[in-house]
Amino acid sequence: MASLVPHQGPMCLLDHVVNADERHIVAAVISSSNSLFADERGIPVQVALEWMAQASAAWSTLQPREGGTPRQGMLLGARRFEANIDHLALDQPLEVRVSVDTVADSGLGTFEGVLYRAGNTCENDWLAKATLSVLQTPTDA
Repeated sequence: MASLVPHQGPMCLLDHVVNADERHIVAAVISSSNSLFADERGIPVQVALEWMAQASAAWSTLQPREGGTPRQGMLLGARRFEANIDHLALDQPLEVRVSVDTVADSGLGTFEGVLYRAGNTCENDWLAKATLSVLQTPTDA
């Protein structure tokens, strides 16, 4: 994943891309007990926002216009964040599913992110979801 997101070391939080196309990406992550964010109750569900943001960055890198090079960006905000739990159980395989709403030439984009237990096929059985607003730096920055 380090080749797809502009993060290194322990801040590169996703494990791998399961699949991606021109409008979606699914990334795998394990709520590891080795995570920077783990505590005695597990991983706070708010960390899912960063997983969603990193999945959107990976999606962008995979698009032909990017040439496979990750660009710096930032999460500007999250709206409509909902979660069905407070903490994620440790060492649980999860899937982050992100869909593109809009991406402008300016680098501003919105994405819909949903966190599921890995292998879940019921769309209504999500753990967390949000709409993300992101800004990607220009290629010449």
